[in-house]
This record gives sequence, structure tokens and C-alpha cells, in this order.
Amino acid sequence: MVNKKLKILMIGAHPDDNDFRCGGIALKYIQQGHSVRFLSVCDGSGGHHIMSPEEIRIRRRKEADAVAAISGIEYDIWDIPDCEVVADIENRKRMVRYIREYQPDIIFTHRNNDYHADHRNVALLVQDASYLLIVPNFCPDIQPLKETPVIMYFYDKFKNPYFEPDIVIPIDDVIDTKYEMIHCNTSQVYEWLPYTNGVLNMVPKDEGERKKWLRQPTVPKDGTLLSEKDLDIFKPSNNSEYREATPAVKYRQKIIERYGEKAKGTLFAEAFQVSEYGKNLTEKNSKILFPF
Repeated sequence: MVNKKLKILMIGAHPDDNDFRCGGIALKYIQQGHSVRFLSVCDGSGGHHIMSPEEIRIRRRKEADAVAAISGIEYDIWDIPDCEVVADIENRKRMVRYIREYQPDIIFTHRNNDYHADHRNVALLVQDASYLLIVPNFCPDIQPLKETPVIMYFYDKFKNPYFEPDIVIPIDDVIDTKYEMIHCNTSQVYEWLPYTNGVLNMVPKDEGERKKWLRQPTVPKDGTLLSEKDLDIFKPSNNSEYREATPAVKYRQKIIERYGEKAKGTLFAEAFQVSEYGKNLTEKNSKILFPF
């Protein structure tokens, strides 16, 4: 029974960023009857080594539609070409208007220390918009929010500064559906990312074999708990089960603190860090915003 229907906004730079970083928790919100919207600020037109920008843009829109169809997530894509996001006044106003229109209870996005300029600039756009969401004289054509929503950062491995999780959510119960979402991004997980990782020749042609390959190497299912050292083994797929297991391995104690010893054997999890630019995450509103 849903006491309060939440509106969840997940803002990634590219089609698939949200799928990879928060697809599991998005599915858990959907299961409980909440509304989830994915926004890709870029149009996906840069993510291929053979197809033209227009061809891959169209294809990635279709892939996002497939994700929406199997998940129940609403999926928006802006018209900014890949590698060209700029945190300027025009895009700041666009972001403020977009967030005000949706009126989310919580926002998820990138941290602003990241290898990719699009990721950094999307993070900066959300940061720049955060306070302005409540300022009536900025974008006066659309009603301001009464307060800035809680803002959470996706997990990443960057070290300056290190990611420090505030919330770690097990996703074992939705991992298979998350992989179906990831599989929908065919142009990325079976073409572009293998190309950039130098393993394109390893990708199977058969769809069923591809789905198996995507998860390799798979994590032990016999109760053996991985260590952080185990995470360093070779990953032929960019979305191997080891990647999906990383937050569960690194932050197992936080999972136990939240869910008790029964959750010690969690295989897969997603982790998020509170942004200081949004509303504070308190013990009270955490129970509402993360009702799992």
C-alpha cells in the first residue's frame, strides 16, 4: 500500500546512464506504485564507431523506448548532441523549468568530478539549478518550487574526492529485470562499449548468448561473499555481474546496518551519496524517500 506517491527524477547525461546507475532502484520504486522519470540530457548521437550521429540518435531513442516499455519508466531525451553539454544560462533555465514542471520529491544525478565532460556538466547544471528552483524571479514564467528536493549522486569510482555512500539499496530482487533494461541498449553494450574496451570480437551474435555474455563474469551464487580484491578480475563485459555487485561488496556493512544480518548475503546493490546542494536527507524523510 502506497502512503505517498513519490515522483522520482533521475538525470543522466546519456541514454543508458540512468539505466546503469539507478535502474535497480527505479524498478523498486515502480513496483511500489511510484512515478519514475529518466532524463537524458544528451541525445546519444556520439555513441557509435560506425553509425552516423543521426542514425545512432534515432536508434538510441528506440532503445530508450524499449526500456520504458519493460520497466514502466517515463523516458525523456533532450536534443543536445553528445559531448556538447554546456552548463550555460540557457541550459540552466531549461533545467530549472524542467524540474519545476515535474516537481520531483527526489533527484538522482552524476557527481561533478567525472572523466566525461557531459557527466560533469549535467551535474553542474543540476547543482546550478538547485537553489534557483525556489527563486520566483528566475524563470518567472513557471511556478517555483516551495523547497529544493533531496538530491542524490550516483555511485562512481572516482577518487578526488572519493564517493561516500549515504544509502545502499539491495537490488537482488530486480537484477534480472535491470539486465533486461541494460540489454535494450544494444548499440551500447554489444557494439560501442565493447569497441571502446577492445573486446568487440568477443561479443556473441545470438541474442541469448549475448545476454549470458553481458553478465560475465557472474558472481558466486553458493553463499560465497566476494571481497574487494575479487572485483579487480578481468571484465569482458562493461556490465558484468561483478560491476553490479561492486556496491554490495564495498558497502556490505551499510547494508547490514540498514537491513540487519539477514541482508549480509546481498549480491547486488546500488549506492547513492547525498548532495549538499539539495534538501537535507534526514532519518524521517529517508524512510519516505527510500521505502524499501
